[in-house]
Amino acid sequence: MQHPPQVQWHDFRQVDVFTADALKGNPLAVVHGADGLDEAKMAAFARWTGLSETTFLLTPTNPAADYRVRIFTPTSELPFAGHPTLGTCHAWLEAGGKPRAEEVIQECKAGLIRIRRDGSRLAFAAPPQIRSDEVDADILAQVAHSLRIAPETILRARWVDNGPGWLAVMLGSRAEVLALKPDFVAMGRFKVGVVGAWNPAVDGTEASFEVRAFAPGFGVQEDPVTGSLNAGIAQWLLGTGIASGDYVASQGAALQRAGRVHVTQAGQDIWIGGNSTSCIVGRVQL
Repeated sequence: MQHPPQVQWHDFRQVDVFTADALKGNPLAVVHGADGLDEAKMAAFARWTGLSETTFLLTPTNPAADYRVRIFTPTSELPFAGHPTLGTCHAWLEAGGKPRAEEVIQECKAGLIRIRRDGSRLAFAAPPQIRSDEVDADILAQVAHSLRIAPETILRARWVDNGPGWLAVMLGSRAEVLALKPDFVAMGRFKVGVVGAWNPAVDGTEASFEVRAFAPGFGVQEDPVTGSLNAGIAQWLLGTGIASGDYVASQGAALQRAGRVHVTQAGQDIWIGGNSTSCIVGRVQL
């Protein structure tokens, strides 16, 4: 006689990340105490939530880490992602997690990620990029085609890959960024970030740059607010002098969100920060 598969109750949070106001950021599902779950169950739950990412909190294997996390999109597992890093840390702290030092140390497949508390916000240290070279002309032509824009409207382009595979292009204005209506079939396997500067006279002074993130290869056509992409863009903009000093990036306006990503440079570190708030706290049976 076949026995039904065993299920367990797990503490669960759904966290809105990169916003202090619920429902305006990027939601993240967090499953606590997930050591007993196998990879197939994690992937299945991530598909079921339908969110851009779902994370699973585990006992660390590295003695330097406070906790370990696995990060899943609806289609694959990621070695690192930004909004899951901040949202998972928020959930871990809210559930009673106690860091052993001033900084929280997260273990993920990309290695150890440092997270600090900055007032009401959390911020992670941007990890090293695994690719940061120029974008080949043929790839850039495909990206322009997929964005439905003329290639000459792209002012600059760079690979900004810290794990997920991002490349980024810069347009001339926030308005150009918000006007994009991509062809996701033409975009294919590429994960494309787009950035444009705010004009204070037109757009105000709440942010310096507008960002959008398109990732159909992850099963997410447009991500509301994206920490990993903003980390790579910050390294690019600050490293080349396009941006100078700390700044705030806006993301999510095209999806009726109001994400705010706070970029701070301290010595050699670039910190990517934002607020998080728990919208759902309960238990899930897996």
